[in-house]
Amino acid sequence: MIKIDKKPNILVIGDLMIDHYLWGSCDRISPEAPVQVVNVKKESSTLGGAGNVINNLVSLGSMVEVISVIGDDSVADELKNLLEKIDVKIDNLVVENSRKTSKKSRLMASNQQVLRYDVESIEDINEKSSQKIIANLEKNIKNYSAIILSDYKKGVLTPSLTQDIIKIANKNSVKVLADPKGKDFSKYKGAYTLTPNKKEAIEATNIDIKDEKSLVLALKKLKEECSLGVSLITLSEQGIAIFDENLFTSPTVAREVFDVTGAGDTVIASITFALSCGLDIKKALYFANLAAGVVVGKIGSATASLDEIYEYESSLHKSSSSSHIKTFDEIEKLSSKFRNQGKTVVFTNGCFDILHVGHVKYLQEAKSYGDVLILGLNADSSVKKLKGETRPINTQDDRAYILASLESVDYVVIFEEETPYELIKLIKPDVLVKGGDYEGKEVVGQDIAKELKLVQFVDGKSTTNTIKRIENAKCNN
Repeated sequence: MIKIDKKPNILVIGDLMIDHYLWGSCDRISPEAPVQVVNVKKESSTLGGAGNVINNLVSLGSMVEVISVIGDDSVADELKNLLEKIDVKIDNLVVENSRKTSKKSRLMASNQQVLRYDVESIEDINEKSSQKIIANLEKNIKNYSAIILSDYKKGVLTPSLTQDIIKIANKNSVKVLADPKGKDFSKYKGAYTLTPNKKEAIEATNIDIKDEKSLVLALKKLKEECSLGVSLITLSEQGIAIFDENLFTSPTVAREVFDVTGAGDTVIASITFALSCGLDIKKALYFANLAAGVVVGKIGSATASLDEIYEYESSLHKSSSSSHIKTFDEIEKLSSKFRNQGKTVVFTNGCFDILHVGHVKYLQEAKSYGDVLILGLNADSSVKKLKGETRPINTQDDRAYILASLESVDYVVIFEEETPYELIKLIKPDVLVKGGDYEGKEVVGQDIAKELKLVQFVDGKSTTNTIKRIENAKCNN
């Protein structure tokens, strides 16, 4: 996995709406009509439509701006408040007084949707609104890493406006990615790529996608007719297929699927984010599949953070050992996240110069005391002070990489100091683990950790003994 440390500024243009939920229970039928009576106990509202794409981008760490058209109503005020809560500017929202801002209300009884009712305008926006959108785009186009067109067929992305947006973006070398709607994709012509699912692609191309041959034909047709940089089709559990010069399929990595709501928004958001951070299209697809794997494991329209994606990839045993080696800043953020999740964090430290069975059993027992084991590793300079000038035998980078490869070790952090006290202050572990030889002694960091555990060493197993045996073998030869 390529580590992402950028914060691109991505523009989302499309149909904003509010997803409104009324939550309750039902235990009787109305005497007035054969319908359920739902006793509503709470209600909630979230950003929907293009707003869900925005939520996904914000969760990934991107800066986000939005252009859309809303009405002059209470729903618009609610929508603006939700955007401001996630630090998304509302300066480029165009108001049409006669327009109703989209709000979809769902009545939920015992987590089952009983009814949905929509209040919205779905006619095309007027020419004046289109001109304002173009003026805003031309004024700020240089600020954007990429543009997402989130089309829900609510009237914002008219054919002429969509074409104008793509032409302006292409003129300024800004990639446009669109989540298309309808059977006619011609209005997205010139975009970098589209993200239709299999059903949408079949309807748009009139090609029945049933095997690799028909998939390639559909991808080629989309690329040629829409003048795309890369042709793409999402294939649900089969992953994502693209056609550039050749067919390439990035397989799904979802382990458990609880809900696919909003997964399409996650895919386009994560592909755009990854491309904006410098990843090529194939790596961007892999990243998007990881993000989708996180999201479908949650209930409802969900998002995925970078930490969740990295953790998910690690859980699939597809991450490199180096991704488990963290800096002080990184481990502080991770530790805070684990505490918020209610996970038990375990910390231990040592030199671990020549890894042996005693080390492995010690670390396995340490991990058994909690959910996450963080290992503080003495840097080479620190080892020399503790063990003498001839040590360590293995460099800190080699030692860290080997330790990070162990199943029992979740993260390794190298520290330069003689003791790991500053590191322990950052991590604030629940459990501090040290060797049995510390019985009755003061242990560094025990004033910070909630609990101290002492683990007995395996008799006769130590780095010092290993070195002696090597030296004796040399002498005997």
